[in-house]
Amino acid sequence: MTTRLAVIGCGLIGESWAALGLARGWDVSAWDPAEKSRASLPERIIRPLTHLNELHGWPISTAKLRVTQTLEEAVEGATLIQENAPEQVPLKQALYADIEATADARAIIASSTSALTWSSLSGTLKVPERFITAHPFNPPHLIPLVEIYGVDEGTLTRAEALYRELGRSPVRLKKEAVGHIANRLASALWREAVNIVAEGIADVADIDTAMRDGPGLRWSVTGAHMAYHLGGGPGGIRHYLAHLGPSQVKRWQSLGTPELTPELCERLIDGIERQAAGRTIPELENERDRLLIQLQKARQSGRNDHG
Repeated sequence: MTTRLAVIGCGLIGESWAALGLARGWDVSAWDPAEKSRASLPERIIRPLTHLNELHGWPISTAKLRVTQTLEEAVEGATLIQENAPEQVPLKQALYADIEATADARAIIASSTSALTWSSLSGTLKVPERFITAHPFNPPHLIPLVEIYGVDEGTLTRAEALYRELGRSPVRLKKEAVGHIANRLASALWREAVNIVAEGIADVADIDTAMRDGPGLRWSVTGAHMAYHLGGGPGGIRHYLAHLGPSQVKRWQSLGTPELTPELCERLIDGIERQAAGRTIPELENERDRLLIQLQKARQSGRNDHG
């Protein structure tokens, strides 16, 4: 039986989800309240499909894509309903009411929310047990992370299996948190990056270079905790905590909590404009995506060589 994915909201996140479903041979139905978004989706989806073909060899085909005129048509018969609406609780809850009125009883309703929590979204659902938050990292078709949270073990287990079929890497939150896991880590890192600008320690471009060519490169293959385990030498994390833990605490205590004043915002904007050096957002996105594909190919090759 073919899996059916319903994509609700056809912006950047929605088009990535739709591309993933199509590339894996799923039936995909998609709906957006904006006619322009619905009409442009078949053309826009070619780009992420091309990326997936280059990265995994998955086919480029929109034959199983059905763009519907109503939400009800989109969710009918769906196995997984991936909602990608703006971060507004009343708007999302109104969508859930319409979804529940039509969707199959066993359909999983998943929200791509980046900051809202399960409890803030699920209050009006008749069957909250089948609802999960499932936050992807942008761009979802190239970055495999999906952070999921829900209250029903069976729903979570089925969702994890579906996301793995899409080539994603699902992780579970043990309890809900604003920003989930990755956005909390990213926010903490960017806060200090902004603070370094505010304190005049370094410029925007040098901070990004330090991150990209230093810990970012290492963390992309080890993660933060494992990086410090390896930093402890033969004694690992036990040795690191015993001998270097106090110095780490001193560093934590020196980190800042900058205010985004108009002056600081202008310094950040100026720094980014200098770093972009006239390149447009699409040009920067293309460069990012090209490098993400190359990085993931290298990681895949490394895993294959390892066995």
